[in-house]
Amino acid sequence: MKDKVVFDLIAKEAKRESNVIELIASENYVSSDVLVAQGSPLTNKYAEGYPGRRYYGGCAFIDEIENVAIERAKGIFGVKFVNVQPHSGSSANLSVYLSLLKVGDKILGMDLSSGGHLTHGSSVNFSGHLFKFFSYGVDRSTGYINYDDVQKIVNKVKPKMIVCGSSAYSRFIDFERFRTISDSVGAILMADISHISGLVVAGEHPSPVNFAHVVTTTTHKTLRGPRGAIIMTNDHDIFEKIQKGVFPLTQGGPLMHVIAAKAVAFYEASFPQFKIYQKNIIINAKALSSALIARGFDVLTNGTDNHMFVVNLIKKGITGKEFQDLLDSCFIAVSRSTIPNDPKPPYISSGIRIGTPAVTSRNMSEREMEQIADFISSIYLYRKDKQKLDSICKDVLTLTSKFPIPKSYV
Repeated sequence: MKDKVVFDLIAKEAKRESNVIELIASENYVSSDVLVAQGSPLTNKYAEGYPGRRYYGGCAFIDEIENVAIERAKGIFGVKFVNVQPHSGSSANLSVYLSLLKVGDKILGMDLSSGGHLTHGSSVNFSGHLFKFFSYGVDRSTGYINYDDVQKIVNKVKPKMIVCGSSAYSRFIDFERFRTISDSVGAILMADISHISGLVVAGEHPSPVNFAHVVTTTTHKTLRGPRGAIIMTNDHDIFEKIQKGVFPLTQGGPLMHVIAAKAVAFYEASFPQFKIYQKNIIINAKALSSALIARGFDVLTNGTDNHMFVVNLIKKGITGKEFQDLLDSCFIAVSRSTIPNDPKPPYISSGIRIGTPAVTSRNMSEREMEQIADFISSIYLYRKDKQKLDSICKDVLTLTSKFPIPKSYV
């Protein structure tokens, strides 16, 4: 007998995903092949260790699957060594920190309010608890990273590691410049490309693999795979430390069903269609940011180079949480976001972050970005008019009904 409670809730979530205009930059829709792999009998298997060096028997096919995932990841990223076992981006970053540093060492990461991630040194996160983090932000007038300012901070702090990469920064990251800065003080450079990894694979964003000592990324977001992560490097000695840092230091048995799903996603990312998809993500992000600017919204850096952007809502007189909830009531999903020097706490925030990976997966184009901008603008304008909001909700559902979630991408 099925668990009616859980399966009914799964059905409701599937319906919600189908109805909603998904603009959360870190979310996407996986293919049916990825879903099948992740829901496979591989979830039954314990496989502590690595291919050829397991602590459990019966791992012959498990080893083959993990090796396939490793080789495919190496192929699409153009890198020599890959660990595919991290359960999440946070666990991948933890493994890197503990593999290459000592607790209490100095690390420089991007400030959370400027677009960084919790694991880049937030005081409420393990990173801020275990290491002495310092931060760099963005230029107050432009919203861009000022690399000269980063160099000045590095000269003063002399960190053991520099973390570059972000969760809410809409411009290209100059990995080569970051490497020059890190080399100036002998620091390890770690690039966290969790948000832009799909763009990197497709050549739509500069790659860090020839500049960073170590690279981490999640496998969902723009990469359009299962929720999980990988760690990459071209340095054999660093890789050996990373291997031990993942198992046994920070993780036990790998999630083999997820690793299989990662392998499928890497396979899908090797096709020409994937490059076209990534190019279209950026086209849509530029179109949507421009359309919102034209409708009076304050977009940080006045646009984007990648898949996302942040809208500053201070002049609109509404908080990020309030606008997120308002849009959610009209079947549009965004995530609230801090802005540089945000006067509001992170849970409330003064901005929203908008991304186009998911709507692009549904084959929406620039024309639909204009419609979506109209929806967002109208929802703000008529936020106290229930009748108007109800009408907008119907229009949103009409749009999403025309663009079903694809089951296959290759």
